[in-house]
Amino acid sequence: MFDLGWTELLVIGIVALIVVGPKDLPGMFQAVGKFVGKAKGMARDFSRAMNEAADQSGVNEIQKSFKAASNPMKTAMNEVKKTTEGVTRDLDKATRPPLDPERQAAADKIREKSAEMASARRAAEAEAEAQAKADAAAPAAAGTGEAAPAAGDDKA
Repeated sequence: MFDLGWTELLVIGIVALIVVGPKDLPGMFQAVGKFVGKAKGMARDFSRAMNEAADQSGVNEIQKSFKAASNPMKTAMNEVKKTTEGVTRDLDKATRPPLDPERQAAADKIREKSAEMASARRAAEAEAEAQAKADAAAPAAAGTGEAAPAAGDDKA
């Protein structure tokens, strides 16, 4: 805070010893220590309150946009990187030779089978979810006074 070295502190201590006297010096240092502690506590509380206010008002988002604006080279390089990745991907697709008919047919079969399995899995998940909802509704109906038939009861 004050950027004092050992020599400056030693000079301040000697001057304080001469001016205040050796008898009252510990009490003075104690009072100065309490004052510095209170000042640091107040500064810490003020800083915490300002940070909370900044978080609530969205200043951090504005600060991020200012940082991006103050460092246009980094944001420009990010955009260049994204563009080059897209161009590289497109060039890779364009230079890749097409599959021979046998491999293309096998790839198409794999895609179709994967799509069928995915739709079957979705249907099974939906059915399991519906069953879970029905199971959850059954105890609720039993709690309202409606009797749910037991699995072994056949009174026909």
